[in-house]
Amino acid sequence: MARRSLLISVVAMVLALPAAAQSYPGSKPITIIVPFTAGGPTDKVARDFAEAFRKSLGNVSVVIDNAPGAGSTIGIAKAARSAPDGYTLLLTHIGMATAPSLYRRLPFDVQEDFAYLGIINDVPMTLIGRPTLEADSFPALIEWAKAQPEGVNLGNAGLGSASHLCGLMLQSATRLEMVTIPYSGTAPAISDLLGGQIDLLCDQTTNTTAHVAAGKVKTYAVTTPQRLHSAIYKDVPTLEELGLTDFNVTIWHGLYAPTGTPQEVLRTLNNALKQALRDPEFVRRQTDLGAVVATDARTSPAEHKAFVAAEIDKWGQVIRAAGQFAD
Repeated sequence: MARRSLLISVVAMVLALPAAAQSYPGSKPITIIVPFTAGGPTDKVARDFAEAFRKSLGNVSVVIDNAPGAGSTIGIAKAARSAPDGYTLLLTHIGMATAPSLYRRLPFDVQEDFAYLGIINDVPMTLIGRPTLEADSFPALIEWAKAQPEGVNLGNAGLGSASHLCGLMLQSATRLEMVTIPYSGTAPAISDLLGGQIDLLCDQTTNTTAHVAAGKVKTYAVTTPQRLHSAIYKDVPTLEELGLTDFNVTIWHGLYAPTGTPQEVLRTLNNALKQALRDPEFVRRQTDLGAVVATDARTSPAEHKAFVAAEIDKWGQVIRAAGQFAD
């Protein structure tokens, strides 16, 4: 009799598994960990995406959990340690590909500890200067920079930030060694740029567009291979057309789940991601910020992972050449 009861219990559990998978996510909230401060560029992307993602998952609640610190590695590690049940995800940017080269030791493995769900968008970057800077064009800026006896102050939002990476490539491409000034985020860096405390900043359009549109900064170039379609940037040249061959810095954002998340749940999440990327309001918001919503093969898990692997190689070379790393 006991054996029969045990058998019935096991069969009931097995039969219940497909139903449980099919019911995901049910009414339980999904948390998206963002390894940056609230109000920053990645947080803006995450909150816009969360709204579209919520709708594509049947109006389930999607909560943003900001876990900043240590160049995004604290939040990434938190996501890696989360239960692999589909209810805790990670949304982060290019730092997923640069962390392995920037840090000697990491509490996670970006290629082994995560299931890749898809790329969300690409964000161009702009090279901008303080409003009182004497140079009005990029060629004039280079000549001005060469003539500065105490060097040029180049700000960034901290080790591993998008602006840090862009600054590394800018110095390498121009063969100009600048005085790098790291900040604790984008907001204080832009504040000091507007106030004239630093000379230059290379940062995402999600941060710079409002200041560029208002004419509050000198705008020298964009970092994409082609000019941007936005009316605000249509007359801004690319660094490549200005002579910096193969200068392409685009900050992408992707969505991840902890390794071990059930395949049925991963398929549900990927389908919801693709649907969210077609949401007209999400596309409009991203376009207004100068970002381009992903529509290519990188929205699939396999292509997303292959793309990040290539980015790890690309940025590893840049970072090692610059000798930039942290403990």
